Amino acid sequence: MTDDAPAPSGRLDPVPGDWRRVSPKYLVVDLVGTFVTGVLFTAASSLPAWLLGWGAWWWAAPIAVGVFGIVMLALTPRRVRAIGYRLREDDLLFRTGIMFQRFVAVPFGRMQLVDINRGPLARAVGLAELKLVTAAAASGVTIPGLPFAEAEELRDHLVAVAETRRAGL
Repeated sequence: MTDDAPAPSGRLDPVPGDWRRVSPKYLVVDLVGTFVTGVLFTAASSLPAWLLGWGAWWWAAPIAVGVFGIVMLALTPRRVRAIGYRLREDDLLFRTGIMFQRFVAVPFGRMQLVDINRGPLARAVGLAELKLVTAAAASGVTIPGLPFAEAEELRDHLVAVAETRRAGL
């Protein structure tokens, strides 16, 4: 490649610019959820070894599940940092994922429902998740880890914009 050749385009970041990230408090919520899930799956996978006592090789499954849980805990901070959204002129762009990245553009005119959900742990730290529903099942988006006030403000904005841009509905 010569020096005057154009630089490769940023294909992994289809819309360069300012992405809004989820709250840092969401890391705690996700870590606790991942930890609890890992402990439950590790305990469940160890039941045959405890109940049946068929030798040491039965412990391979709970050990593997436990190692997988530890890896998931280690990747959680990076996975949370990868979540973001961006409001553009005609749509909301959402991204997530580390290895398998997902970018979803939801046109304002296609939004049918904007919903706010709050689990007990998220509610305890003042967070909520915003769910956007469209007629197409694959384009539904859930933005986790938003401060509750920001989620309400974003919901109201999306509903107002969607009402003005109904696309043949």
